[in-house]
Amino acid sequence: MKYKDYYNDGYILELSRKIFAVMPGFDEKTFSGSLVGRLDDKELFARIDCITDAMQKCMADGYPQNIEAFFHILGPELQQPEGMFNFGWWLWPISRYVERHGNENWQLSLSFVKELTKRFTGEFAIRPILREHPKEAMDELIKWSLDENVHVRRLASEGVRIRLPWSQKLYVALNEFEKYTVILTNLKDSPEKFVQKSVGNNLNDLYKDAPEKADFIISQWEQSGQSKAQGWIIKHGRRNQK
Repeated sequence: MKYKDYYNDGYILELSRKIFAVMPGFDEKTFSGSLVGRLDDKELFARIDCITDAMQKCMADGYPQNIEAFFHILGPELQQPEGMFNFGWWLWPISRYVERHGNENWQLSLSFVKELTKRFTGEFAIRPILREHPKEAMDELIKWSLDENVHVRRLASEGVRIRLPWSQKLYVALNEFEKYTVILTNLKDSPEKFVQKSVGNNLNDLYKDAPEKADFIISQWEQSGQSKAQGWIIKHGRRNQK
């Protein structure tokens, strides 16, 4: 089964039921009627956008009220590193909604993204907030890089990648370099490979746009010794360097 095929008619009916349960003003009938039988010829992101478009049209309240309702739809947190696309995939249209409208109330959006990433991923939803409110959002991510939840820690890194797959380039790493360095440094000894990969990929992205900055971060780390995790991260970050 292809990933796109999870977003089928059965999913539409179930998502509609879940939203209506927390949002009585949601036009469940119109939502389902506009999507059932109409997604089969569309690829993954086209399906996500169609679902998000229909969802937006069928919600009666404004963005803050909708987000407050969505807090109640998230369900249990993931119990292990990774797995967000395997278990939280059904939340993608809600993530897309935040990605589109998060700056209407960016503080509330950050709170929601922190909870979202414990079930799915917040790496796409957070990027417009980082673009519009870089200083404040980076301050929050510094806190997240020390969070007890592995998914929150990983998002602190993954969300600020310059070249995140399936997303537009984001240069907050360069524009807020000191804060970016603090985030990666807080994560450089993380025992979870899940987090290590994200930090290594961050460095790999940075090498493509500002190699001297990547070398600076690594040189700072090496002055205080090197853990096994840090060694793996550096190797992964430099994997495309000659």
